[in-house]
This record gives sequence, structure tokens and C-alpha cells, in this order.
Amino acid sequence: MNWLYNLFLGEGIAHAVITFALVITLGILLGKIKVKGISLGITWILFVGIACSHFGMTVDNDIRHFVQEFGLILFVFSIGLQVGPSFFSSFKHGGMTLVACATAIVLVGVATAYVLHIATGTPIPTMVGILSGAVTNTPGLGAAQQAFTDAAGQADETIALGYAVAYPLGVVGIILSMIFIRYAFRVRFEKEDEELARLSNEHKLAEKISVEFTNRMLDGYTVENLRQLVNRQFVVSRIWHDGTIGMADSDSVVRQGDRLRVICQTEDLEAIVAFLGRRTEMSDEEWDNHTPQAELVSRRILITKSSINGKKFSDLRLRTKYGINITRVNRAGVDLIPYQGLELQVGDRVMVVGPAQAVERAADVLGNSLKKLRQPNLVTLFVGIALGVLLGSIPLMNVPQPVKLGLAGGPLIVAILIGRFGTHFHLVTYTTMSANLMLRELGIALFLAAVGIGAGDGFIDAIADGGYRWVGYGFIITVVPILLVAAVARIWLKMNYYTLMGLIAGSTTDPPALAYANATAGNDMPAVGYSTVYPVVMFLRVLTAQIFILFAL
Repeated sequence: MNWLYNLFLGEGIAHAVITFALVITLGILLGKIKVKGISLGITWILFVGIACSHFGMTVDNDIRHFVQEFGLILFVFSIGLQVGPSFFSSFKHGGMTLVACATAIVLVGVATAYVLHIATGTPIPTMVGILSGAVTNTPGLGAAQQAFTDAAGQADETIALGYAVAYPLGVVGIILSMIFIRYAFRVRFEKEDEELARLSNEHKLAEKISVEFTNRMLDGYTVENLRQLVNRQFVVSRIWHDGTIGMADSDSVVRQGDRLRVICQTEDLEAIVAFLGRRTEMSDEEWDNHTPQAELVSRRILITKSSINGKKFSDLRLRTKYGINITRVNRAGVDLIPYQGLELQVGDRVMVVGPAQAVERAADVLGNSLKKLRQPNLVTLFVGIALGVLLGSIPLMNVPQPVKLGLAGGPLIVAILIGRFGTHFHLVTYTTMSANLMLRELGIALFLAAVGIGAGDGFIDAIADGGYRWVGYGFIITVVPILLVAAVARIWLKMNYYTLMGLIAGSTTDPPALAYANATAGNDMPAVGYSTVYPVVMFLRVLTAQIFILFAL
């Protein structure tokens, strides 16, 4: 039976695989248990890992470290690809507010740690380790250890020990803070959904309106002439002239009294209406019912041909070749105004208006095949990971040790950039929601299992030798900054709860908290908030940890 003993308590690849498999399986099963409707979810994997490691079921440190870092890379990279298309637009709408709140959480946490140092007499190096564990920030721990070793000429083991003791309750404390905020402020998801829908309507990039053309000075001008004069991006998809509706293009002539179906950006709407005439109420059904069925049809077409990826509308010349008009482009749930310089991406959904046969021919050109979208694009994934690791390894500052984005920050930023600008380099960035979710959940499960297995050895002994006080200090450092800033964000800034959860997870650089927030919200808002603040927070966590250490010496 030695083989069985070696498989569970020995060494080697088989032992490592079965250990990770058992830890993740038990953690997921325990995560399904709810107490009064509340569950810690996937975070249970961390505690199962600690328990297994405590009872001797450990993994070789090099293997464990690789699994931990690779799992984290998979998690943050899939998050970055998901939020990339909408990241920059979301940053314009409240992004600086999120960054300011996250910075406040970081600084209040450092101040809380310093107050605890004064009040309890705990050495600053130990307190910095507790601080890094309380906010689940491994790069901050590494920076603190290196800074102390270089300045003092020797290592301080209490830095890592404080981190290990504070980390598990730090993860739980962040999630418990989210739960406490939910009940303390009586958050109702129905109301949050309504507010989210209202914000989406305010910030949406495309809006359909009906306009009666009454500008006598411009009678007889073409649509292209009007677009140049008003200096706004808009599309006229159909024109109602003398009781007949026809498809419009840039060369269509507009007469006084015509009704126009206009698609434009929300912020341009008032200027365009004032320039053309006056807004008139005319529903989609009225436009469709008065359109000769044999003449025009409207249809959403999915772009699935990789040869189209990165091509501009001006390159395709769809209007000239097929006699159709594209009125909207939906990308990652956001409607965009089509213009000649807009680059198309695989996964875009375009609204096409034109004769039925012409629309069918355009669909063949663009692809419109769901089967092709199910094929994985592994080149983009691994090229992005390689570039992310490269970016994360670049020293940004030396104080005295290099401040880097690390193996989480680098891939996250590259994934966001690829998600937004990948078509410029002919990279297919589209992944199905199920594939993205699979990568994300696999990554976070491996990460949590590896962290738990690494923290279990000596965990109980450290607590018994007085480390239990460090657990309490870490919990205070975790929850006090979050609750203070969250109160300001909810009461004065009126921040949506979903965004607030992403802010909390991002300000503590905590993937398990993000996983919990995503599962709770059921939408992308936590991921967008997390990605918005993560790069700045990672930089601040590393910088403040080193400054804190140098302050002690």
C-alpha cells in the first residue's frame, strides 16, 4: 500500500495533481452550503487547502508557486478580455472617482496599521506583513521582505508569518464587509438593477430617433452633405418620402417634410435634431409596417470570419457592392455608430438594412456562423499572457527595490488593451461567455488551492504562539478602511452596489472577493470596477509597503 500512501502524502507530479483536485473539489462542495442565504462560495477552497496542508498533504514549493501564479494569470487575463471593450468608456464615466476611493482605502489601511503599531508595540516589519496579508497583496509582501533584507542585511521571518496568519481572515473579511454593507445600507438588488439600467441608458453610445426634416435652407442636400455641415457622426437608415419608405445612404437626397430614421450618439442627439428639424414620435413597428416587405428587411448579422477582423467599413464597401446599409454595431453589449473608419471585430453584431437577397449576400461575406465563434483563439491568449508577464516584470521605480506591476497587474493591463485594440494587430479577441467563465473559474480555483496549501504549514503553531493577536490586527486593517470609504461612496457619492463591490475587491487586489462579487451581481459591473482601480492600487500597495519598512529603519 506504499503507492497509496505516496500518492496522498508523498511527492511527485501525481501527488500534486491529486492534492489540487481534492482541495478544489471539497472547497467547491463546501461553497454550496449556505447559512441564512449567505455562502463564502469558492473561498472555501482556501480553507480546505490550509487544512490539508496542516495534516501533511503538501505540495512541492516550486510546483505550488507555479500553479498559484499561473492560476492568477488565467483569472485576471480572462477578466481583462471581458471588460476590455468597455473599459475606457467606463473610465470616463466615474473612473476617477473609483480611483480616488481606492486610493483612500489604501492610505487609510496604512494609517490603521501604523496606529495598531503604536497601540500594541508590534514591530513595524511584522505589521507590514500583517498589512499585506490583510489586503491579500502578495507583491507588497515581496517588496517589504526585499526592502528589509537590503536595508538591514538580514531577513525578518515575522514579515512572512504575519502575512500567512492574516491572509485567510483577510479574504473572509473583505467578503464579509461586502455582505455587511449590503445589509447595513439595506441594498435591494431590484433597485440596483434599475439604477444600473438608468446609467446604461445615460451612457449608451447609440440611440434611434425619428426626425421630421423642416430645414428649408438645406432642402435637396444629400445625407453626406448634412453630416459634414453638422459635424456630428450619425446614420440615416431610412427615409419616409411621400408615404413611401426607402433605404438611405450617403447619397440620398433629403426634402423638406421627409421623415428620417436617425441613429446617433446620445450626446449629439439635441444638436442633430435642432439642425435637421424636429423630433417626431414614430415607433419601430410603424417604420417596419410602412416599409414594403419585398423591398427592405433589417437583420442582425454576426461577424465570424477572421479575415474581417480589423477591417474598416471603408475597406469592405458593403453599400457599393451589395446595396445594404449598416445602421448599428453592437460590441460587448454596447451599440456603436458605424462610420467609415470604424474597425470591425470578430463577435460584433451589425444591424443590416437592405433588400433580402442583398442582406443574405452580406451575411455570407461577414460570416454569421455561430459554429466558428465556438472555436478557441489560443494564439491571442498566450501571446497576451507572454506580453503581460513582460510588462509586469518591467521595473517602474526603485525605492530602493523595483516597483513592478507583477504577474497579475501586467497580464490584466495587456488583456484590457488587447480587448480594446487587438484588432489593430489582427488578433481575434472574442471568446464565448462560457469559455471566458471556464478560464476564470479554473484560474481562481488553482490560485486559492495553492495559497491555502502554502499557508497551512505552521499556521496553527503560529496562532498558538501569539499569532492569534495578529489575526485580529489584520481583520481590523481589512474592514476599517473598507467600511469607512464604502459609507462615503454610498451616502455621498451614491455609488451603485455592484460597482462598489468591484471597487472593494480591486482596492484590496483580491481575486476571491471579485469572484464572489461577480457571482452575487450577475453582471460585469464588479469586474469593470476592479479593473479600473487595480493597476493604481497594485502600484500603491507595493510602494507603501516599502516606504513603511524604510520608515522603521
